[in-house]
Amino acid sequence: MTIQRYIYSHTNPITFWSAGLIILGFLNTWFTKVPYITNTAWIIASVIAAAPIVLRAISALKAKVFSIELLVGIAVIGAFAIGEFEESAIVTFLFLFGSYLEQKTLAKTRGAIQSLTEMAPTTALLVNDDNTTEEVDVDDLEEGNLVLVKAGGQIPVDGTITDGTGYVNEASITGESRPINKQHGDHVYSGAMVESGTLKITATQVGDETTFSKIIELVEEAQDTKSPAEKFIDKFAQYYTPAVLVIAILVFIFSRDLRLAITVLVLGCPGALVIGAPVSNVAGIGNGAKHGILIKGGDVVESLAKVDTIVFDKTGTLTTGKMTVAATKQYTTDHSLLTGVAQIEQTSDHPLAQAIVAHLTAQLSNTPVTMSTETIKGQGMIGQWHDAPLYVGNAALLKDHQISLTEDQLSDLHAMQDAGQSTVLVGYAGQLAMILGVADTVRPEVPGALAAMKRQGIKHLVMLTGDNQATAQAVAESLGIDEVHADLLPADKVTFVKKFQDMGRKVAFVGDGINDSPSLATANVGIAMGGGTDAAIETADVVLMQSSFTALSHAVGLTKKTSANTKENIAIAILTVAFLLIGLVYGYIYMASGMFVHEASILVVIFNAMRLIGYKPRTAAATPAQPQQLATN
Repeated sequence: MTIQRYIYSHTNPITFWSAGLIILGFLNTWFTKVPYITNTAWIIASVIAAAPIVLRAISALKAKVFSIELLVGIAVIGAFAIGEFEESAIVTFLFLFGSYLEQKTLAKTRGAIQSLTEMAPTTALLVNDDNTTEEVDVDDLEEGNLVLVKAGGQIPVDGTITDGTGYVNEASITGESRPINKQHGDHVYSGAMVESGTLKITATQVGDETTFSKIIELVEEAQDTKSPAEKFIDKFAQYYTPAVLVIAILVFIFSRDLRLAITVLVLGCPGALVIGAPVSNVAGIGNGAKHGILIKGGDVVESLAKVDTIVFDKTGTLTTGKMTVAATKQYTTDHSLLTGVAQIEQTSDHPLAQAIVAHLTAQLSNTPVTMSTETIKGQGMIGQWHDAPLYVGNAALLKDHQISLTEDQLSDLHAMQDAGQSTVLVGYAGQLAMILGVADTVRPEVPGALAAMKRQGIKHLVMLTGDNQATAQAVAESLGIDEVHADLLPADKVTFVKKFQDMGRKVAFVGDGINDSPSLATANVGIAMGGGTDAAIETADVVLMQSSFTALSHAVGLTKKTSANTKENIAIAILTVAFLLIGLVYGYIYMASGMFVHEASILVVIFNAMRLIGYKPRTAAATPAQPQQLATN
């Protein structure tokens, strides 16, 4: 075992010693022509290079596996038997050198994991009860500990900021390279960098439980999870290798040409076929991880690549999930009424009131609430403004207080409601003063991303929501959604997903990863627009850490590109074998040249897969939605 370990650990030096001996043999043949030097150099090169190959073949046989190394090992022994020392030396060197290049290039395809691992924090500044700090290992931290992170430092825990403000770069978690301003009460992730400011953070998750650690573990597992193509090739290789061995034996029996039989063994090595699919899978998943897209394995890559129907939840997915004032209609020149409306709504915790307060922030500056208010259940609120009643609510509230709307005002009201906005009416001095339209705004990048997905081959875009039909229809029409179903419970969404699947469609469901978990689990591919929550990471097949539709478009395009890349690699491998066999039949390919082409084909499929590392989707041609302008009349 000691010798075996020594040989394995020195495989790379052996490779280059072998190359030196081969060169020495050729130099002696061409120039000095000293007797015995050439063959001696090639024999030594063959023996030392064959050692790790033969040892791997024996280990595989003990596990009842017919490996590529077995074919090469038998070919080298056969070459020795017929005195072809040059061929055996070149074949063994090329095989080891090919393995060396594979290791180097495969390491690059796993660069996302390597870079993430290197980013993992190892120490932290723990704040003691007496407010002193000490440097500790991150593994010694516990939930509830207070840690200090200064500018240029790395956040060692998931937690909540209890003191300080600063700009934090969360690219390693969400893929968003733009620093985000963080302050008291905000959540931060382990692995993020504090670019400016000083933060004190109370730990909520530490060690292996942090989001960053889970991302690393998830991507590592995903890159090792085989796609259907890989599983097929693995099964195929189990029979292919012994089949090549049998064919070589038959060739020798019928031709009595040992050299030809040995060449068949060399040419029959399925290296490019075996490596082609997994290297594409690793590179594709690595690209996703670099951009904040967690794809849980090769089977998910293949499934998402086949999706033709994407089903979206509305609130928090297509929209921001935050109510904002989308439009206003004003019918009075008394702008001081805005201050009165702001003061009334400030006393309410209703979502519509909070949205209006946020919109009217300027009117709240240093203005204390001085009025008394009365809440009318199901209608709104009444306050006193300049010794006159100010009504803020729905049409029923105004009607009950003898305030009627003109035809033009009714038209404006219906237009807002048809656009999916919840309306708040303001009445004062016996007339309608203004209408505020409040809506959950669409994410600005959604239109362009949906258009890009259409170009990527997605045929059906569907929205399922628990919201009312008018609001849902307005959002769907503004985005070009093909089909919309509203007033649904979570169980109803599952029913629709199953219905699409029964129609033969391959369905991806995009939701928030919590309320939509039944639909995420039912769909062919579940995609969570979640900012790194545990539920999102554990429930969905794909997690978009940045919660961005641009990332969704990237994920769809990436999986389709990865699937196509896998097929390209398989085609390259098969065509290479065909080329070698044809060349052998017509006498153009020999043992050494065949091994050269074989190793070259392996590198070709690896370099082809490495193109996925730099993949970026084409910029959407569709014009992104412009923010709605607040119309004031």
